[in-house]
Amino acid sequence: MSKLGIALGGGGARGLAHIGVLKVLERENIDIHAITGCSMGSVIGGLYAYLRDAQEVEDYIFEILNHPVVQELNLESLSENKKDDEGVVDKIAEFIQNRVTALKAINEISIISKEVTKKIFSLLPNPKIESLPVKFSAISTNIMNGEEVNFTSGGLRKIIMASSAIPGIFPPVKIGSSLFIDGNAAESVPVNKVRELGADRVIAVDVTRDIKLTAPLNNAIEVVFRAQDISTYHLSNERLKGADLILKPKVNKLSWADFKFAKKIIKEGELETEKMLPKIKELIDKNYYLLEFEHFLSKLKN
Repeated sequence: MSKLGIALGGGGARGLAHIGVLKVLERENIDIHAITGCSMGSVIGGLYAYLRDAQEVEDYIFEILNHPVVQELNLESLSENKKDDEGVVDKIAEFIQNRVTALKAINEISIISKEVTKKIFSLLPNPKIESLPVKFSAISTNIMNGEEVNFTSGGLRKIIMASSAIPGIFPPVKIGSSLFIDGNAAESVPVNKVRELGADRVIAVDVTRDIKLTAPLNNAIEVVFRAQDISTYHLSNERLKGADLILKPKVNKLSWADFKFAKKIIKEGELETEKMLPKIKELIDKNYYLLEFEHFLSKLKN
């Protein structure tokens, strides 16, 4: 029997497309052996491994997004799609004005305080991930030595928090003697890590940002964001080589903060998965030894 692994990449609001992917796989009675997530992929993957119901995951996410603690953050003020005539610097200034004073933003390790971060992530369940009904792990980056870590045990809440700690937005998360940040810094789509959970075939869901430049860069902050998008794009392409099948929901034009398009993003995940269903079913039915031979040939080419 095949053991299907799902690798869910990071991308903030774009990562909500993972819900649509899981809804279709569930509807088609496609069994998932293991899920590994990065950043938003860890949030969606962890909730699904816990709830085993994609619609419940969607409902849970909307409860979180509509919670007063999250609403007060006004994350959409950082969206690059908010206003065509508003620059990134203006958005950051508005965000800081809504959350903290400019002086605090300069002196603190993150814009969102540890106290508020704790309140946000307290909305998540907190079982031990090794006890979940679906095998699950989450990727995070050790900011002390740059090492990527695949967490396969520990409390779900803290592991997701570590995998989702966007540098500068959320504070690093202390686990043991180390500090951890968003897994996107080292592993954007954790294809190879899900194989460590016993998956013998892997579907990757890629929601990385489109790097084609469509507008001029107006300031230093936009250059920094642009450089991060390029780095993530190339890192993703390298890691995706290990996937047997890649799903690319049409969300790559959106900002990581475009949560106002949540319903549309989830639908795009559904549409992409429905389109790829023949290939997904072909992958599931493929002979294990033939698949291993194809992996061998792929490594020779790369």
